Amino acid sequence: MLQTIQEWLWWERLWLPVGVSWADLVDKDDRIYAKASQLYAAVPCALCLLVVRYLFERYLATPLANVLEIRDKVRLKAEQNPILEKHFCSKARNPSQAEILSLCKKTGWPERRVEVWFRRRRNQDRAGLRKRFCEASWRCGFYLCAFLGGLLALYDKPWFYDLRTVWAGFPKQSMLPSQYWYYILEMGFYLSLLLSLTIDVKRKDFKEQVIHHLATLTLLSFSWISNYIRIGTLVMAVHDSSDILLEGGKLFNYAKWEKTADVMFVLFTIVFMVTRLIIFPFWLIHCTWVYPLELFDAFFGYYFFNIMLLVLQILHIYWAFLISRMAYKFVFNKQLDGDVRSDEEEDDSDSPKDIKHKLSHMNGAMNGARGRANGH
Repeated sequence: MLQTIQEWLWWERLWLPVGVSWADLVDKDDRIYAKASQLYAAVPCALCLLVVRYLFERYLATPLANVLEIRDKVRLKAEQNPILEKHFCSKARNPSQAEILSLCKKTGWPERRVEVWFRRRRNQDRAGLRKRFCEASWRCGFYLCAFLGGLLALYDKPWFYDLRTVWAGFPKQSMLPSQYWYYILEMGFYLSLLLSLTIDVKRKDFKEQVIHHLATLTLLSFSWISNYIRIGTLVMAVHDSSDILLEGGKLFNYAKWEKTADVMFVLFTIVFMVTRLIIFPFWLIHCTWVYPLELFDAFFGYYFFNIMLLVLQILHIYWAFLISRMAYKFVFNKQLDGDVRSDEEEDDSDSPKDIKHKLSHMNGAMNGARGRANGH
């Protein structure tokens, strides 16, 4: 049975065009081809990157946070209450109104006190500003190195300037050492992100992040085995370009360098929209969808690769929507709220002074609105 499964899995028509076999991709005549077994190197690479990340965050990012005087917000701890703690851990972190009323009866607490307890308890599990800064520093550093390394590996290649040459001689295209290291490092990085998702700062698009990392790893693995390496390197370079600005903008935002963060956000928005909504679909997907059919008939791998690219494009559109909302607030409210994907901290204050201040602020805003209305 295992042999049958293996034969089906490596059936040539799944991975290669008609008329091409695995025997054609055997190393010979100074030609070296990518092999599936080489992908195992991504696992130790991911583990090494996790160690490097730990050292980077501890000995570089943390001291930098100290220099920039980045401090975590002082949080009020939730009171000890076994009933609420059990509900929080086993049922709901954000209970409905009916659940809150039920918990009020069980604990004998007023509704306001229960609501404040859950807000404080949720805040306890949220990462502080320093942790966010360290994570963004690591990602920004890696994306910058990966993008520069990608440019060094691509700038002198003809397919960097003429996408039709991506398919010249396909699939009998010899693998270059620069392509090997570029792929392994990128795969190791995304695998490390996938492994650390549960301990990293949780974001609102957690599920989308999981889908993105899995789709990226699947794409890279398939493109490696099928020798779609040239287009794979172009896809990676396009993605890394905007990610540098995104993570860099977060760093300046956490450091309260507001003007610099605003400039970075504008640059990121422009680069993201150009690379993810124009270059990626109309150049790269067009390159993988149209040009191959000029050389060979469509096969399973052709459809699979393009479908995975479309999955990434759907995620790009989703994130473009979030970025557009940020841009709208930035243009019309003249403020940058930060990463809208982040799981933001809630206000857990319940002191009479704070409540009075909020009510006073609301009344002031309402009176101002009435005054403007009467003036018109």
